[in-house]
Amino acid sequence: MDIAKALAVIDRLRTGAFPAEPVRTDVGTAGPGYSIAELETSDGFWEDDGTLREETEEQYEYDRDGLEERLTERWGPPREISLYSVLHRTVEGEDLPEPWASLSGHVPNVRLWREQETGRWIALGVSQWDRELPFQLLAVVTDTDPP
Repeated sequence: MDIAKALAVIDRLRTGAFPAEPVRTDVGTAGPGYSIAELETSDGFWEDDGTLREETEEQYEYDRDGLEERLTERWGPPREISLYSVLHRTVEGEDLPEPWASLSGHVPNVRLWREQETGRWIALGVSQWDRELPFQLLAVVTDTDPP
């Protein structure tokens, strides 16, 4: 992973405008009050016996941790929050705000900072929708407080 490039994407998103409607962007997706950057995406695991998947998951967590170190230098230590309760509440029918509601379906936890200059939340998480599907390292920038 190119950490300098990932930091540049995060900086652009944290100071940029959010769209009025959900859209696909050059780095991921965005909507009212949030942007999600797909910093890194693996291959899928359709033919894997589990070994490659496990190695890839470890690498994505390692990459997240490396990026976390750089963001910690800027904004101090992050909070780690589980999105499990958000997923549970969403499944039970509660209408929770984006990006948290959709993230909870494929990102189990995030490292979270509140950036003082803009007041926005910046989160890092490793996503995987299902065992055969790719991993993604995501950066989230949002005005919406975590539920």
